[in-house]
Amino acid sequence: MTERRTLGLGLIGSGFMGRAHVLGFAAARYGLDLPLDVRLVCIADATPDLAEQARAEFRFERATADWRALIDDPEIDIIDITAPNAFHREMALAALAAGKHVYCEKPLAPTSAETAEMAAAAARAGVKTQVGFNYLANPMLRLARDMIAAGDLGEIYSYRGIHAEDYMASEAAPWSWRHDPAGGGVLADLGSHALATAEFLLGPIATIAAQTETVIPERRDAGGAARAVEVDDIARLLVRFASGATGSLEANWLATGRKMQHDFEVYGSNGALVFTQERFNELRYYDAADREGRQGFRTIMAGPEHPPYGQICVAPGHQIGFNDLKAIEVAGFLTCIAGDGPEPFGFAAGHRIQALVDRAHASARQNSWQAVWESTDAC
Repeated sequence: MTERRTLGLGLIGSGFMGRAHVLGFAAARYGLDLPLDVRLVCIADATPDLAEQARAEFRFERATADWRALIDDPEIDIIDITAPNAFHREMALAALAAGKHVYCEKPLAPTSAETAEMAAAAARAGVKTQVGFNYLANPMLRLARDMIAAGDLGEIYSYRGIHAEDYMASEAAPWSWRHDPAGGGVLADLGSHALATAEFLLGPIATIAAQTETVIPERRDAGGAARAVEVDDIARLLVRFASGATGSLEANWLATGRKMQHDFEVYGSNGALVFTQERFNELRYYDAADREGRQGFRTIMAGPEHPPYGQICVAPGHQIGFNDLKAIEVAGFLTCIAGDGPEPFGFAAGHRIQALVDRAHASARQNSWQAVWESTDAC
């Protein structure tokens, strides 16, 4: 029997996404038939107390308040970055220079100049990379893409996408790193998901026009001091895909009552698809060929026939969850590291999305359409 290869993991950051990554690795290990094992070697956080608390909770072997210690550790093969966006570039470049594989939460970095540098460094290093766009790992999104590619909807006429939540809806919500220009605003935070999903389904966006709004111009920081908000609270985009289809996208973190509205609608000559992340085990499909009097949207429920759902839950309609999407993303990354497939969404893909975000910001500043396809084709 061949001994399974084991890779050491070093995680930077133990907040919401740090926890999601740990749960993703755990679920992938036991449910998705990984080609190799992962050992939780060391976790880094901002202070020794935070790091030690996370070590005990997540069961890492060691903890540190110095993320650079993970880069220098010969027992660590994968650096997993869930720190705030502004730190991604420095951490990732250090990990790549050390020859380690890198898993980084989105957005890859605050600007496309930084992400281009990171993607180029990854290509030179010859290691594997992954950017955390785990909504794309949903079997229902893959089914939607397959149906579109197979022509089930006919000629695609239009696309509508939105990612809206309400975690900034209250004026009392404090100023945070998300409000720093390095944080990117809602367009980078939520709009990056909407852009990634749109291109995942319909291919590259060729031109873009955007409008951004800062609705709440001032917030109090943790110390009670007033801080100006210099980033967008709402962003609205018009897009034209390279295929000729057109569409609209919205990113909004002031959407009162919305906890996770990451939705899309695709309309074609022969049918339509409708999806909402708040019911992400379902895909709604309209077939224009249905006979009169029997037409209407039907619900396709996720089940074992939509891989890898069956490895997580053997029963149709019983549903998989957010952390299962992260597990599917982890499994794809580890399979790639093992040499059994391409990068599911590597640094080059992450650079592509940040370039779209930057083009949208440029469009909003200049009140003009921006060409994006040719300018982001290469790193």
